[in-house]
Amino acid sequence: MLSSMHGKEQAIGPVFLANLNLIVTPANGIDTDALGTFSGEIPRCGTMLEVAVAKARIGMDISGLPFGIASEGSFGPHPLFPIMPGGFELMVFVDDERGTVIHESLVIDDTNFAHLVTAPKDSISKFLSQVGFPSHGLMVCPNLGNSAAAIVKGIVDLPSVESAIAGAAALSGDGRARVETDMRAHLNPTRMKNLSGLATRLSDRLLHGCPSCAAPGWGRVKMIRGLPCEICDTTTESVMLEVFGCVACPHHEERPRADGLIQAESVHCPACNP
Repeated sequence: MLSSMHGKEQAIGPVFLANLNLIVTPANGIDTDALGTFSGEIPRCGTMLEVAVAKARIGMDISGLPFGIASEGSFGPHPLFPIMPGGFELMVFVDDERGTVIHESLVIDDTNFAHLVTAPKDSISKFLSQVGFPSHGLMVCPNLGNSAAAIVKGIVDLPSVESAIAGAAALSGDGRARVETDMRAHLNPTRMKNLSGLATRLSDRLLHGCPSCAAPGWGRVKMIRGLPCEICDTTTESVMLEVFGCVACPHHEERPRADGLIQAESVHCPACNP
């Protein structure tokens, strides 16, 4: 059972059916916005993993099924290149038959996440083209003041954008409106594509059994940093080892990097490149 109000079954369903022969069905009557919204009027309470698990359990409670799927996304400056927009997606598979929670995550490079502060008579055509409007939806709110109370979401046509900007600007302390990308999955094809990729990653993990107990969900659980510099041997923040583990038993294994790299480039060294 998938806990989603925003059509994520379109991205997740085909992957789980092809890879696992599992039919993914969205839960009826679910309100995932109660756990937090992108627009900020309802803050997320807890970590992304905690919220994703809570979301999955809502669908499981409604359906009475022992399995649940849910995802959480976060967007802002890229975690590695802060001058660029980026995101982080997390997806969980809750299995109450085995008492396990299996999750995978994905750092997002390909996103249209952006915003623009504008006045009603300003041209925003360049911004609209940049964010993929109208195939990708928008949100508009006052730039200053109680933006959450006056936000308009799910905008997919130009007259509605212009009307929302005029209304938001009239309520704003500076006479301007904030136009943002609507990052909800059903209004963001780029995010849907990323969710499909994450579903592939999660389904692949579900296919791998633990070497010790055979429970599904074997995969990487941690990274150990400390790869030595290629020039001076100083410890760097680059990943040295990958830790694989089981979600059902204590079995863990430390493995070298998958790419075989045993030294870090000097550009990442705090001594050579302070």
